[in-house]
Amino acid sequence: MAYNENRQRGIPKWVIKWLVNALALLIVSYVPYRGLTLVQIDGAGTALIAAAVLGIVNTFIRPIFMIFSLPMQVLTLGLFTLVVNALMLSLGAWLMGSAFNIPGFWAAILASLLLSIVSSALNRLIRRDS
Repeated sequence: MAYNENRQRGIPKWVIKWLVNALALLIVSYVPYRGLTLVQIDGAGTALIAAAVLGIVNTFIRPIFMIFSLPMQVLTLGLFTLVVNALMLSLGAWLMGSAFNIPGFWAAILASLLLSIVSSALNRLIRRDS
């Protein structure tokens, strides 16, 4: 088997992204929101499954929503993306059932913002280590 210089040996990038997103979900699940937690997850295993579900939703369904919401994206200068992200997070929570819950629309907006920030910070930390 020939070694490809452009490809690193070790853990594939998609596995690292999946683990980072699961960790970000766990971190955001500790943020309080109106007496509840912002994102309610049953545990680390559920976070791994939820990260996979969100990855599939964001890969296949989010682009369709982004295309259909293009007029709103232009009108709001891209801020409508927050609504699309919240809808995808809510859809992922709905698909997971009671193991992964978001208490409402505004919680989903705040959770999607926090997930973006936390996963970006974690990805930046991982890139510095390698």
